[in-house]
Amino acid sequence: MSDKKRNVPVLRFNGFSDAWEQRKLGEDSDVRDGTHDSPKYFHKGHPLVTSKNLKDFGLDLSDISFISNEDFESINKRSKVHVGDILFGMIGTIGNPVQLTREDFAIKNVALIKEKQNILNIFLIQLLKSAVFDRYIRNENTGGTQKFLSLSKIRDFHFFCPSLKEQNEISSFFKHLDNTIALHQRKLDALKQMKKGFLQQLFPESGEKLPRVRFTGFQEEWEQREFGDVLIFSVPNNNFPRASLNYEEGIIKNIHYGDVLMKFDSVVDVRTSNIPFVTNGQLESFTNQFLQNGDIVIADTAEDKITGKAIEVCGINNTSVVSGLHTMVARPNISFASRYLGYYLNSYSYRKQLLPLMQGIKVLSISKSNISKTTLCFPKNAIEQERIGDFFKQLDKTMLLHQNRLTKLTTLKKAYLKIMFI
Repeated sequence: MSDKKRNVPVLRFNGFSDAWEQRKLGEDSDVRDGTHDSPKYFHKGHPLVTSKNLKDFGLDLSDISFISNEDFESINKRSKVHVGDILFGMIGTIGNPVQLTREDFAIKNVALIKEKQNILNIFLIQLLKSAVFDRYIRNENTGGTQKFLSLSKIRDFHFFCPSLKEQNEISSFFKHLDNTIALHQRKLDALKQMKKGFLQQLFPESGEKLPRVRFTGFQEEWEQREFGDVLIFSVPNNNFPRASLNYEEGIIKNIHYGDVLMKFDSVVDVRTSNIPFVTNGQLESFTNQFLQNGDIVIADTAEDKITGKAIEVCGINNTSVVSGLHTMVARPNISFASRYLGYYLNSYSYRKQLLPLMQGIKVLSISKSNISKTTLCFPKNAIEQERIGDFFKQLDKTMLLHQNRLTKLTTLKKAYLKIMFI
């Protein structure tokens, strides 16, 4: 009786009371793997899927290698994929299970699970995404330097499983949840693409004075000025508190260069954004620069071409904000509508100016003097600037709404995966 009580999940659909039975993956499913050879790659041919192509959202063929017809046929003699099969990574990134909706590719160094009779793949895919399989992966890789899960270990995976009828109920529930998540993800991706397009169309191309798309009622040519004529790189503030002073923690926020590169998009509102406070021991790490509304914070170094990414700071009221190392602060010396510069400095036309000015090979950097030589383009009419800023603000607000919904749904799914499997 105690075993029966133990072998049931915390949350269960009505009508099911039998204990789940222990299964062994290699006995109840057909478990194989892809080739371990390294075939010759070509510019076109048959796609070869590896673990890098397995993502949380499914199969991603945006970065794919191609192989010849001969290698494709050879690999498929032992590991031909079919719709409904499950793949997951065995080497490097272990996991990221994906159930297939296409079969026009070969596989390398990934596990392949084909359905037999007792275990439905639509159930198994959710189990492999749950904490049950995560724990198994962690236990099998404890102490190892190379992340690798052998085929024998995959086949030896033991787990608890309900009847086929209950498997179908659980699978239907998660399919509906996954479809809802995918819907919000598609909407978010569409909005991101829309914003990318408007960042190209609502600002003039380099050297031009008119955008391709414009709000009605405005016809005047835009003004072109050098960056250094419009924005001045700020001088550190000597009144910045030092660690030697009895500094009270929790009163100054810090914008780190990593936040500029990855966390914030074009504009950061201090009132609503998650910006950490400076701790006493960190004071020596900052640029001694208090920020003001409208300041532009620029990341001066990165490992890729997002070097020079800028954000505009707004919403500063009673909160003191500073920027960290590897950032530069530029302050407008003429009046701009709020948010305009933040979006313009991330537009396609302006970013194109920065690329040839970056220096370095692996780590790219950009100097104040080079940035000062770039050209800014802006409407002379402050109302047009405001319209552009408000348009992107609303677009960002809509994107954030979908992102928050997506985050809640993925968090909800994670909770269900924890309590609906043993």
